Amino acid sequence: MSHSIDQINHYLVSIFNEVLDIEEDALKGSEFSDISISEMHTIEAIDLYAEHTSSEVAKKLAITAGTLSVAIRSLVNKGYVVRQRMEDDRRVVKLGLTKKGKLVYRLHNKFHREMVKRTIEGMEEDEVEVLLKGLKNLHGFLFELVENIEKRD
Repeated sequence: MSHSIDQINHYLVSIFNEVLDIEEDALKGSEFSDISISEMHTIEAIDLYAEHTSSEVAKKLAITAGTLSVAIRSLVNKGYVVRQRMEDDRRVVKLGLTKKGKLVYRLHNKFHREMVKRTIEGMEEDEVEVLLKGLKNLHGFLFELVENIEKRD
């Protein structure tokens, strides 16, 4: 069991770092070289179709409203994000993606979909279910840690 834990840890750490490196490299070598991986994740959190308020996006990213505000200002200036005031309540501002924002979102999403397809390639349905169960467990553990950090702050 100890050997398996070491191997799984090695793969998780390696995969995390490799994905970030690949995403950063892909952005740098594209027409979207003006955004960082952090800004890309903000675009991803805003979402393609749903309109979200800043507080919803900040919660999704587990960052403060102030930190998000800086990122949004930058993404608006670069032409990826728009702020939209709601007709029925002018105090509410929803965030949306511009055409350029939607394009980079789709390209980023395509990479993620291909990564998942390759991960489960050749696996039986029950093996995919086991992988999914392990990933849900990991997600739950990380979510609890984030919640504890938020309570502490």
